[in-house]
Amino acid sequence: MAVQHSKVVSSTLKAVLTGSPTVSINLCILEECLRKCQIPKDFLQIHAQLSVSGLINDSMAASRLLSFSANSHFLPLDHSLRILDQAENPNAFCWNTIMRAYVRRNLPQSCLSLYRSMLKSGLVPDNFTHPIVLQACSLRFCLREAYVQIGDVDESVYIFDNMPEQNTIASNSMIALFGRSKLVEDARKLFDEMTLRDTVSWTAMISCYEQNKMFREALELFNFMRGCGIPIDEVVLVSVLSACASLGTIKEGEAIHGLIIRIGIQTYLSLMNSLSHMYSSYGNIDAAELLFDSSYSDQISWNIMISGYLKCGFVDKARRTFHSMPHKDLVSWSTIISGYAQHGSFSDTLNLFHEMQIRGIRPDETTLVSVISACTNLSALEQGRWVHAYVRKHAFRLNLFLGTTLIDMYMKFGCTETALEIFDEMEEKSVSTWNAVILGLAMNGFFKEALEKFSHMERHGVLPNEITFVGVLGACRHGGLVAEGRDHFNSMKHVYNLEPNVKHYGCIVDLLGRAGLLNEAEEVITYMPIVPDVSTWGALLGACKKYGNNEIGERLGRKLIELEPEHDGFHVLLSNMYASKGKWDDLMEIRSIMKRRKVVKTPGCSIIEADGIVHEFLSGDDGHPQMNKIEEMLNEMARKLKMEGYEANTAEVAFDIENEEKESSLYRHSEKLAIAFGLINTKPSVPIRIMKNLRICSDCHAAAKILSKAFEREIVVRDRHRFHHFKQGVCSCTDYW
Repeated sequence: MAVQHSKVVSSTLKAVLTGSPTVSINLCILEECLRKCQIPKDFLQIHAQLSVSGLINDSMAASRLLSFSANSHFLPLDHSLRILDQAENPNAFCWNTIMRAYVRRNLPQSCLSLYRSMLKSGLVPDNFTHPIVLQACSLRFCLREAYVQIGDVDESVYIFDNMPEQNTIASNSMIALFGRSKLVEDARKLFDEMTLRDTVSWTAMISCYEQNKMFREALELFNFMRGCGIPIDEVVLVSVLSACASLGTIKEGEAIHGLIIRIGIQTYLSLMNSLSHMYSSYGNIDAAELLFDSSYSDQISWNIMISGYLKCGFVDKARRTFHSMPHKDLVSWSTIISGYAQHGSFSDTLNLFHEMQIRGIRPDETTLVSVISACTNLSALEQGRWVHAYVRKHAFRLNLFLGTTLIDMYMKFGCTETALEIFDEMEEKSVSTWNAVILGLAMNGFFKEALEKFSHMERHGVLPNEITFVGVLGACRHGGLVAEGRDHFNSMKHVYNLEPNVKHYGCIVDLLGRAGLLNEAEEVITYMPIVPDVSTWGALLGACKKYGNNEIGERLGRKLIELEPEHDGFHVLLSNMYASKGKWDDLMEIRSIMKRRKVVKTPGCSIIEADGIVHEFLSGDDGHPQMNKIEEMLNEMARKLKMEGYEANTAEVAFDIENEEKESSLYRHSEKLAIAFGLINTKPSVPIRIMKNLRICSDCHAAAKILSKAFEREIVVRDRHRFHHFKQGVCSCTDYW
C-alpha cells in the first residue's frame, strides 16, 4: 500500500510541474498530495517539488506543509524546522505550529528555545503564542522559565511586558500555570489585576483553588462569581462539585445540584460524573446510582461508580459493576485492583492482576503499588519478586511510591540487601522512603545500620517525622541501647519539635523493660501525658515475666485483666508467669476466668511460600497434603536436635493456654511444621522464610538456631515483633528479644 501511495503522489507532483497552474490550483493539489502521504519518502518528494517550483515561498503553502510535518507521527520535527528556515517571512502561525508540536511531544525546553528564536527574529507573537509557551512552562513546573526564559530578547522584563493588557487568553493560561505550580497567591494576584475577566478566568481561579486543596476558597469564589452575574458553565461546576465532595459539605453540594436543575444547565456526562462522585464521597450511594445509567454512561461514569462503591465499602457491587462494563480501560483495572488491596482482598488483587496481564493491558505505577502491597500481606515473596522483575523489564521509573513500596516489601521479607539496592537506585527519596529503610533495618535486627541511616537522613537535609522515630526507637529497643534511646526520645521534642505519641512511649517502655529497668518503665507509664495503649502495658507485663518480677507482674496483670477483660494476651502472659513459678492455683484461676469470659487465645500460625504458593500451618496442624513427609522430617529434626544436645523446654507446656489447646507437643509448634516443610520443598541455597502471627517461643528459638547449623540452612522467622535470622547456630537478635 505504501508503494502505491508513493506512485500516486509522484505522478500528481509531475502533473504540477508539467503545467503552469496558478497558486490556488497548486494549493489544492498540495492538499491532495499531503492527504495521500503516508511515508517519509512521499513527504520528501513533496517538499523537494515545492522547493523546485518556488511554491515554498508562498506563506499559505509553506504553512500547510509545515503543519502537516509538525503533526505527522512518522516525521521528526527536524523536517518542520527545515521548512521554517526555508520559508520567506514565516508568520506567527508557522512558529506556533512547531512550538505546539514540541509541547505535544513533551519537549517543553525545545519549545522555549524556539520561542526565544522567534523573538530574536523580530516577529511579534500573537494571542495564541503565549498560551503555548505557558503550557510548556507548566510541563517543566518551573516559574523561572515562565518569567525569565520566555522573557524578551534581553531577558530583563517579564512575559507580561510582551503581552497586551487585554490578552485575556494568555492571562487565563498563566492562572492555570500558577495553579499547577502551587503558587495560588500569584494566581489570585493576577486574577484581581485583570481588566477583562471572562467565564474562563473565573473557572481557572476556582480550579486553581480546587487543585491546591483550598476547597473552601473555591466555594467562596464561586458564590462571588454568581453574585457578579457571571455566566456559569459545566466546566466550573465540575471543579465546584469536586470541592464539595472533598469538604463533605452535603447541604452545599445538594444546593449546587438544585442550582443545576433550576437554571437548566444540561447535565452532560462530565457534570453527571461529578455529581455521582460527590454523592459517592458523601456515602450516598443511592443518589449516585440514580445518576448512573449504564446504557448512557461513558467510561468515566463506570469508573466513578466502581470507585464510589469501593469508597463506601461495597466491594461486591464494585466487582459486579467492573465485570459488567462494556469496555475496561487502565483506570478501570487500576481502580478495582487498588480497591481490593485497600479492603484486604489480597488474593483477589493478585488474581485480577494476572487476568490483566493475560489481556495484554499494561499496568501503571498505581496498579503495581497495590499488587506489591498484596504480595507483602500474603507473604508471597516469589510473586513480589516477579512484579519487581516486571518493573525492571518494562523500564518503569522507580518513583517515590513504587520504590518505597518495593523497599517495604523486601524489608518485611527479610531481604534487606535487595531493599537497600532499590533505595540506592532511587533518584528521588522522600521521608517515607527513608522511614521504610530505617524501620526495616530495625525490624531485621540491624540496629546499628538503622541508626546510621538516620544520621545519613539528617545529613541529606530530610526532616524526620513521627514515623521516623518509631524506627529509630525500635532500633534502640532491639539493640538494647538504653542511653541512645533516651537521647533520641528527648530530641523529638527539644530538637525536632515533635510531640511523642503513644507508639513512642511504648518503644521507651519496651526498651527499659527489656533492659530489666522495670521500675523506670512503670514510672514512664504512670507519668505519660497520654493514655497508654494495650501494647505499652503488654510490653511491661512481658518484661516482668522475662525477669521474674512477680510483684509488679502480678499486680499489673490483675489490673489489666480487669481493664481489658477480653484481651487474650494479658491472660496468657499472667498464666505463663504463674506456671513458671509453679503457682498452679493462681494459674487455674486465670484459666477459669478465661473460660467464663469466653476468652480464646489466638492460635499460633506460620506461613511459608514455596514455588509461588503460600502454605499456612497452625500449631498442631495435621491437615497438610504433605503431612506424611512433614512427619518424617520432624522426626529427622528431632534426631539432629538430640545429637546436638538439645533438650526441649517443657516447663510451661502443660499450663501454657496457647500450646495446651492448639499444640500437641513442642515438636508440633507452627514454626517447626513450617521449617520441616521448608526443608522438604525449598532449595538448599534458598533461605527458609517464615512469617508467624505471634511472638516466637523460647523453645522454637533455641531449636531454630541448632537446626540452621545442623541442616546448614539459613532460617528467617518474622514474628509479631521482629525478624530472627538464624544462620550457623546463631540468631541475629543475639538472644535479646
